Amino acid sequence: MAGRTENIFSLTRMSWVLTLAILLLLVAGVLFVYSSCYVNPEQPVRTLYLKQVMWALVGLMCYLIFAMIDYHKLGTLSWWAYAVCILLLVLVLFIGKRIYGARRWLMLFGIGIQPSEFAKVAVVIVLANVLSQPGLDFRNVKVIGLILTIVALPVFLIMKEPDLGTAMIFVPTAMVMLFVAGMPIKTLVYMVVMAVVVVLLLLGVLFLPGKLGLSQGTQDRFREMTGISEYQKKRIEVFLNPSKDPRGAGWNKRQSEIAVGSGKTWGRGWTKGKQNMLGFLPRSVAPTDFIYSVIAEEAGFVGSMAVLFLFSVIVTTGLMTAVASWDQVGRLLCVGIVAMLFCHAFINISMTVGLMPITGLPLPLLSYGGSFMVVMMSALGIVQSVRIRSRHVESFR
Repeated sequence: MAGRTENIFSLTRMSWVLTLAILLLLVAGVLFVYSSCYVNPEQPVRTLYLKQVMWALVGLMCYLIFAMIDYHKLGTLSWWAYAVCILLLVLVLFIGKRIYGARRWLMLFGIGIQPSEFAKVAVVIVLANVLSQPGLDFRNVKVIGLILTIVALPVFLIMKEPDLGTAMIFVPTAMVMLFVAGMPIKTLVYMVVMAVVVVLLLLGVLFLPGKLGLSQGTQDRFREMTGISEYQKKRIEVFLNPSKDPRGAGWNKRQSEIAVGSGKTWGRGWTKGKQNMLGFLPRSVAPTDFIYSVIAEEAGFVGSMAVLFLFSVIVTTGLMTAVASWDQVGRLLCVGIVAMLFCHAFINISMTVGLMPITGLPLPLLSYGGSFMVVMMSALGIVQSVRIRSRHVESFR
């Protein structure tokens, strides 16, 4: 009874600002998921908003549960959680359900589970546990090797699904955590340079064979070496050359930009977006990857800025929690989770307005999706756990 009373009392120390921002985004997510699919002729799709309500409620329960759990206890289970996620990532390559040419989902009692989403949080927790060890020497080759392995293994497996968008999240998240953990700037710069070199090499392997006039079969063999699928290659081509294939690979990008621009200042009104209602913005992705386009068209610039403001509240509160944390573990957990959320929001919104290639990355708390919702809400619950147990609580309630 004492433990239960202590947990309930702990919830009173949560940041109501963070919780309010989360709740507002969840409500907006349900409203615009409804708007994005209620005219869809397929009945199961028309009821996605009901499932979104269910996942939001499950997410809220996970949020409260993780807020009550002392975040230090997560360290003892971190390696087990990481191992399970790696096992699931391997299994999904063999027995995962294939959707749109990718194996990303494991079916459990009729519910699709996406192991890559759970792997994100598992990597953050493991890295926080490793990087918070006293006397950690970043000049030690074994230490660097361990850190790189922790990040590279899930990235490799996720790339094999293939899921380039999700794999992209791990690298900047890990880099932010390494910076906060005290890795020398010089070493970080070397790692960034190496990452840039790898990206340039991948682009070279993808596109140089075509420029050199090699056969299509040879081009396909080079592409397969990179682990990038044909449709992902086309998305990169469309980003580099916006006028290329506007009715094919460039369709989603073009229609998304039109939807965002047509919202103007106040938007067309809820459920009145023409790009969405008439199906120009593909109905299969409007509730998920392109939910921000629906919001921008129907709520306009004002609504779009409101969404950005709520995300900035979450990021700012998370960083303030990191600063106020008593220990390095709490600090690293907060910055890792905040970096993960920021990268998702930045990449998703950037792709909807044409600043980045289409990656199929959902928008936190707004896009439809069960695994992603549960993972993000659980992660934000961990931030609250750190906040509850941090010093100077009253200074940023």
